[in-house]
Amino acid sequence: MPVDAEPDLYKAISDATRRVILDELTDRDGQTLFEICGRLTMKHGLASSRQAISQHLAVLEQAGLVRTRRQGRFKFHHLDTSPLRSIVDRWPIDGEVPNP
Repeated sequence: MPVDAEPDLYKAISDATRRVILDELTDRDGQTLFEICGRLTMKHGLASSRQAISQHLAVLEQAGLVRTRRQGRFKFHHLDTSPLRSIVDRWPIDGEVPNP
C-alpha cells in the first residue's frame, strides 16, 4: 500500500472540530447544517461560523466519511465509517485478521 493511499481520510480525522462533528453524527445521524451548528455550540461550546462548519463537512464528505442527501431545501448529513476500514486494514487491531 502506498504511503499516501488515503490522504483525504487522514486529513479529515486530523482536525479536532471534524472529529467532534463525526461524534455528533454518531450520536444522531442525518442532521442538517443548522442542527450540527447548534449541537456544536450547545454541547461543546464551539462557536464556529456556519461557513466554517460547512467547510469542515466538505472535507469529511471528500474523505467519504459523510454522505449527504437533499430533501426539499434541506441537506442532511450522514456518517459513513466504511473508509475507516482502510486504517484497520493497514494497522490491524491485535487479534484481528486484516481483509485481503
